[in-house]
Formats: sequence, structure tokens, C-alpha cells
Amino acid sequence: MSTLTDSSSVDPQPAVPPHLQTFMALDFGLKRTGFAVGNRLMRTAQPQGTIAAEGKARFEKVAQQLKTWQPDALVVGVPFHPDGAAHENTVRARRFARQLQGRFKLPVFEVDERYTTTEARSQGARDADAAAACIILEQFLRSLP
Repeated sequence: MSTLTDSSSVDPQPAVPPHLQTFMALDFGLKRTGFAVGNRLMRTAQPQGTIAAEGKARFEKVAQQLKTWQPDALVVGVPFHPDGAAHENTVRARRFARQLQGRFKLPVFEVDERYTTTEARSQGARDADAAAACIILEQFLRSLP
């Protein structure tokens, strides 16, 4: 599992191999998971919608989106407190990232997603979860060499 965050308590981001070109980001939530797709070449992302499901049903819907978009890797937003401390949802998002990697055998990168939903709402997003996933993915893409 790879991690991309500003928090000093998190392992540094290893280099993202250049053969990984297309990505799907997921903004994990207990009831709703927004997702977006983007690519390394353009360094842009597009929100694609929200998966309104929990448990096994969530993974089935993720599998459908993976079949549609066929990304090379996944990016998962991991929330932290404003001071960088982990909390209950940090643990849940990281568990989700590990489950994705185990189920779908794709590289999974973590991104600090503090304030992405707030930013999406302030931009007037109709689907704040998908827009937050888009912000997460664009943040990740901008970090690549």
C-alpha cells in the first residue's frame, strides 16, 4: 500500500511507476463512495458518480466501475484531523484501501483528503462525493513527476 500525504506520521510516497497511466480515485464514506477517473498524461480527473452501497454490495459496484474504466491503479482518499492525527474514519478508509488491493489486485495509493468534500461543496458540486474524489485524484496526479 502506498501513501501520499502531508502528515509526517505517514510513510513517504514511493515513486509511482511510469507504466501506471490511468487511475480511479475513491472518496470512501460509510454509505456513499464517490469516484473519479483521470490519467497521468493530462494530469486531470473527471468525477464519475457515487456508489451508494455498503459492505459486499459496495465492492460489487466498484468491480462494475473497474470493468468500465479499466484503470491501472486506484487512489483512495484517507481523512485525518486538521492537525494530521488519525481518527476512526482514517482506519476505515485504510482498511477499504487494503481490501481493494486484495480483491482487485491493482496498486492502491493513499492520499490525504482533508477538506476535499468541503472544497467540493464550496465549488457548488451537485455530487460532493464524486467531486471530492476528483479533487483527491487531481492532487495525486499533480504530485507525480
